[in-house]
Amino acid sequence: MFTEQDLRELLEFKTDSKVLSIYLNTDPSLGSADAYKPRLRSMLKDVDLNEDIQNIEQYINFEFDWSGRGVALFSCAEEDFFRTFSIAVPIRDRVHISDRPYVKPLADILDFYGGYGIALVDKIDTRLLYFHLGEIIEEQELSGESVRRTKRGGGSQSPGRRGGIAGQTNYAEEVVERNIKEAAEFAAHFFSENNIRRVLIGGTEKIVTIFRSHLPKSWQSLVVGTFPINKNASQAEIMERALQAGNEAERVKQTKLVQQIITSEAKGQAGVINLEDTLNAVHDGRVHTLIFREGYQAAGYRCTGCGYLTTEVLRSCPFCENEFEQIPDAVELAVRRVLRDGGEVEVLRDIEVEKDFDQVGALLRY
Repeated sequence: MFTEQDLRELLEFKTDSKVLSIYLNTDPSLGSADAYKPRLRSMLKDVDLNEDIQNIEQYINFEFDWSGRGVALFSCAEEDFFRTFSIAVPIRDRVHISDRPYVKPLADILDFYGGYGIALVDKIDTRLLYFHLGEIIEEQELSGESVRRTKRGGGSQSPGRRGGIAGQTNYAEEVVERNIKEAAEFAAHFFSENNIRRVLIGGTEKIVTIFRSHLPKSWQSLVVGTFPINKNASQAEIMERALQAGNEAERVKQTKLVQQIITSEAKGQAGVINLEDTLNAVHDGRVHTLIFREGYQAAGYRCTGCGYLTTEVLRSCPFCENEFEQIPDAVELAVRRVLRDGGEVEVLRDIEVEKDFDQVGALLRY
């Protein structure tokens, strides 16, 4: 399972040697291992890193279990560095050679599919799931007190007395409220232990509202969507419904974020909406959230001294006076820098934004 810690290790690895990064789509619906292996050989035919190629082919031929729908591989033979990650969601085939692992596709996957906590709640039982990169990683259940139904009649029908309708209703509501409160406390502990980044709640509208109100405020703020579902639904159905709700919530959030960046930029405040201004903010460590369209790449230049990124042709770095080297994708290095500085990265998928926003921008810390 690929985690934030794995991403951090990849971000921190840098070498004077070459790192070979491979992303291979192994979705079973596209064929068997016999189809993937020739495709991998074709991807590697122009790569002049024999030992790294041997490491990758050795792993694919004899160690990879083909259990996921994609695999990411990173090899730097000269540094004895080799990492592999099986991923349960499909990825696009890519080959990349640089002085560090190519992490932009993994950052995209983590942003879109990573760290979901799902709570399915009814009057008595609660089912909690940790959903990460297309997989159910952990599942726990909690059963509360049964809601006993007293027989109507046989006593005074005065409200509030035994046998009375009001008394029966109050008792049932108290039990439900107590069950849901305990479920919310249990869920908060589950979410915390699994480092959940966003929460989805399934159940009836009334139960979901009560459950959400009992969550600590820190977790209430991470609720991104709700949906009606039977708590006994299959894992496949839960994943499908959760992804639908999560994707819709992500589109709404990103649309608002782009609008916030455009408005901030127009007011001369904490927003930038073009690549060069974004790269300058990245260099200054001012980026709170970097946002760009899926698949966007842009060639640029990197200072060989301080690492300053730019799209402009400059004779020397304005910060340290060192020379520049041309790079194929300045956005990839911006992603790395922002993540390493503790910022966030959002990848835009299938959303319409105002014409003022082109391909990349950022919400700034100041």
